Amino acid sequence: MSFHYELIDHVQLAAPKNGEDQARKFYDALLGFKEIEKPDSLRKNGGVWFQAGSVHIHIGIEDPFCPAKKAHPAIRVKNIEAMKKYLKEKNVDFSIDELLPCANRFYVSDPFGNRIEFLEWM
Repeated sequence: MSFHYELIDHVQLAAPKNGEDQARKFYDALLGFKEIEKPDSLRKNGGVWFQAGSVHIHIGIEDPFCPAKKAHPAIRVKNIEAMKKYLKEKNVDFSIDELLPCANRFYVSDPFGNRIEFLEWM
């Protein structure tokens, strides 16, 4: 092939109509992502975009809405134990998964029921 893949630019997750404020509370206020401005040409579609370092998550509005309960992004974390402690302190439910060898990982659901994996390779 004369091309190669570099990295995933962003992951888009769905939210129901008018879900932008809930997304801001979860991704920005809780998880520490920062909202980034959408281009003018895409604002009419609704939704909101977030970034933390090189991780970009776009929340798009779907009507009718159906959450992604199995398909999910997996976000690599440094010092995942500190993240677990932080989420416990914030009363955020998550489920630990020990099935992947050499990975410390867990799943959390966003306010819309979308599954998100966080992991740290050991």
